[in-house]
Amino acid sequence: MLVGLTMNDLLDYTDWERRKWFDWMQQRDRGVLEISAGPGGDGRFEKVGELVRHIFSAEKRYVERLSDRPMTDTAIIPADNIEALFELGQESRRELREFIEALPVEDWDSPREFRLMNSFLTATPKKIVTHVLLHEVRHWAQIATLLRLNGVKADFHDFLFSPVMGGELRREPQTA
Repeated sequence: MLVGLTMNDLLDYTDWERRKWFDWMQQRDRGVLEISAGPGGDGRFEKVGELVRHIFSAEKRYVERLSDRPMTDTAIIPADNIEALFELGQESRRELREFIEALPVEDWDSPREFRLMNSFLTATPKKIVTHVLLHEVRHWAQIATLLRLNGVKADFHDFLFSPVMGGELRREPQTA
């Protein structure tokens, strides 16, 4: 019997990640959103806040594509406003969960074609939703690296330390 990570596990993990990042950013100066994404990027994101907006925008837009709805212009969400960014994230996650709940089981593996910029993509809803969740995990790790490279320490965000699938991390008591 193959036992593995489920889509619900990834949803739960990314929900936990978002809560941790939101709480962490709330406790910091808003300047963390202004930290440079570095010189080696592809030109789409110059700052951490733009990368956070991208995480939530991608989720929102893929659900819109899968639902045959018009694309939302998320560029109007200020990339330097923690509350506005994470409100976008709450909205995109709610819509993703609603999409998952509503999609008939027989449609999960039915390929669909989408226009992405100057290309066409054919993929199943299962693959696209999995991509959205892994895309988020990858970008949060990228943000943690950018912060670390700029001398800003963030908490542990590894799946192993999350409450998903149980387990716990206990620290040894500090001795004086």
